[in-house]
Amino acid sequence: MIDDEDDPRSVRVAFILNQHNEELRSRGVLFSIHDEDVPVFRLLRMRARRAPGLIEDAKEVLLKLFDADAEYSADTLENIYEELERAGKKVLEGNVSDELAGEVLGAIAREEDLNSRIRRNVMDTRRAVSFMMRSRMLNADQFEEARQILRDIESLDNHTAFLFDKINFLMDATVGFININQNKTIKIFSVASVALLPPTLIASVYGMNFKFMPELEWQYGYACAIALMVASALGPMLYFRRRGWLK
Repeated sequence: MIDDEDDPRSVRVAFILNQHNEELRSRGVLFSIHDEDVPVFRLLRMRARRAPGLIEDAKEVLLKLFDADAEYSADTLENIYEELERAGKKVLEGNVSDELAGEVLGAIAREEDLNSRIRRNVMDTRRAVSFMMRSRMLNADQFEEARQILRDIESLDNHTAFLFDKINFLMDATVGFININQNKTIKIFSVASVALLPPTLIASVYGMNFKFMPELEWQYGYACAIALMVASALGPMLYFRRRGWLK
């Protein structure tokens, strides 16, 4: 069962069912063992106060708890879907920066963890309800109610699988935008390195230890060499700009 705090977590609950006793004229007693109160118990207590005839015996209490647990899990899944919708709008609008991508990845990771907890909780509830149906401890009405709970759980299981697919899609899309931003940065360095190759070549030629250096005989030799290096760098940059590689 999932706690309803800002930091959701799973709370383990053990049940001990004391069956109906004709001699003691008892409808059975249900004992629950847990470290803290959970929303499902509070929800069932609220419903029992409003409808006194809602629960007849201990088995009915257990079934109502499982029913409320499935309902609470469904509400949590709806909240997860809304959070993923908000994250998806941020990602699919484009122009995702690294800071926004990190924020979206954090939100997706939190929703994925909550979705996995819901999936585990649903699995435990299904096992418990199936055990009650196999043990033949339920009457006809309770057995039908248990079947309805299993149908609800089946729909929740399918919904959690859909949310896992949506989480994977948003995760891949966000990582893809991060890769695009990294490729843009790498492209800048690649273009700069190619554009600086001709000036580097000219500078290396003028840096060789020739016996007769042209700069020594020509007054404007160094100025012309620098101008030639600048021109050789501007040529590739203009070509890259025309091809659209600098956008």
